Amino acid sequence: MSQSILHQTSWAKSAGGKAIELFCSEPSTGEPILFVGGVHGDEPEGVRLAQDLLLWLQKYHRPNWVLIPCLNVDGYASRQRTNAHGVDLNRNFPCKDWSPAAKYPRYFPGPKPASEPEVRALVQLIDKVQPKLIVHFHSWEACVVYTGTPGREAAEIIGAGTGYKIAEDIGYPTPGSLGQYGWLEKKIPVICVEAQEKSDLDSVWTIFGPGLRKLLGGGPSDV
Repeated sequence: MSQSILHQTSWAKSAGGKAIELFCSEPSTGEPILFVGGVHGDEPEGVRLAQDLLLWLQKYHRPNWVLIPCLNVDGYASRQRTNAHGVDLNRNFPCKDWSPAAKYPRYFPGPKPASEPEVRALVQLIDKVQPKLIVHFHSWEACVVYTGTPGREAAEIIGAGTGYKIAEDIGYPTPGSLGQYGWLEKKIPVICVEAQEKSDLDSVWTIFGPGLRKLLGGGPSDV
């Protein structure tokens, strides 16, 4: 069956009223892989990796995926971690370990779980499409982190050949994160790809492209 790509130019609205794009394969056979870039607006490597993955998917169609190139469009536009309300979206998900505490303002989890429109839209999307795996793209110290033991295999596929550490946690608590929400509340394994921050943006696809292509069933290497 031939594959086409659905593009929603305004799938959701940000806290600042900006449109958030979504792409997905059509038709879907259910339980797609959900890819999310730009949860943190000051991590351009994660947005670039999502964009390069999209370019590859547009050229070499693969079934059963959903991709949001940049969830935090407000933060990305202003080069800040948080959204237009000053909330760290990756601490705002409605899971049992959500906490109002924040060590620094950049980690502010919001006034309550799922207070932010970006998070509510993503939660609704997860309920709707029931992904088998969630992969979100960030940048910090080089590692590929999986939440939920069933995600280890996918993490190893993505990280193979990169030299990046594969780990079950990032090394510190992340209450209210997408990983915690996906696994604790939905039993969906979640992979957090942490590119080395301040990387050459042209290098991120070179590093992670082979693993992402394999995760999606393999295919040519050029974008």
